[in-house]
Amino acid sequence: MIHFEWPWLFLILPLPLLVRFLLPRADEVKEAALRVPGLEPFAMESASKPARLALRRGRTWLGALAWLLLVTAAARPIWVGDPIDLPVSGRDLMLAVDLSGSMQTRDFVIGDQRVSRLDAIKEIAGDFIDRRVGDRIGLILFGTQAYLQTPLTFDRKTVHNMLDEAAIGLAGEQTAIGDAIGLAVKRLRELPQGNKVLILLTDGVSNTGELTPLKAAQLAAKEGVTIYTIGIGASEMQVPSLFGMQSVNPSSDLDEDTLRAIARTTGGRYFRARDTEQLDQIYSILDKLQPVDQEKQTFRPRKTLFYWPLAISLLLLPVAGRR
Repeated sequence: MIHFEWPWLFLILPLPLLVRFLLPRADEVKEAALRVPGLEPFAMESASKPARLALRRGRTWLGALAWLLLVTAAARPIWVGDPIDLPVSGRDLMLAVDLSGSMQTRDFVIGDQRVSRLDAIKEIAGDFIDRRVGDRIGLILFGTQAYLQTPLTFDRKTVHNMLDEAAIGLAGEQTAIGDAIGLAVKRLRELPQGNKVLILLTDGVSNTGELTPLKAAQLAAKEGVTIYTIGIGASEMQVPSLFGMQSVNPSSDLDEDTLRAIARTTGGRYFRARDTEQLDQIYSILDKLQPVDQEKQTFRPRKTLFYWPLAISLLLLPVAGRR
């Protein structure tokens, strides 16, 4: 169907008639008369009057058509196509990633090479983000403070890039889990019931922030936000010492009890990722979350048409104005 952006402009269509009747007419130019003997010239002149009258009327109609087309172009006609359904699965997922100093511990292995915990998250979570076709995804980075790096969006590539650009210490060296949950709840609270999911990844214990993790979890449960917590870090790691290689637990600071309580309070689930394989398996489980139906989102293609009547009007005006 054709839609006009400014249909009120058609009110100026009678403007030429108003100008014609309200303004005084210009004096007509009188041609000099020449007396000639005989009646033949008068016969020719008399015969040409109907032709001149028809030509004048034709130019008047062409001028009227040109004016109509000019006003139509000014009203901005737009062709609106049939509705097209957008691919929306119904999930709104917020990722909260810990950037505290302990996330630089190199206790994960990718391709026979030791990498930091954050690098492992970037590798596995990046693939997870790419698979979420039709989902809206947001990204929160937290340390001493929590920041919204990317609001909820269908642009998975941007979220992936923002995660890849995250750096240790960008948000501070400590861990504010409660503030990260609180920020996620703030961004998710206005969404429809049942569509709110937070995936929180951390390797430590909450030791700063205005909100305690359990208080934040209670607020999340009240707002209908389901939280899936993931504890990051190996259980055993070989490190050099004065007596050779020594086995240590690099995840001794991980507060698993609090992470379990957060998930339990919001109806979610706690996962433990000791290596990249387990982390990948966790994301495969999260991939199977059942979507919640949302109202269908539709798109109607729009095509501007004003240049057609404008072009035809510009072609007619010189012809209509010729004397």
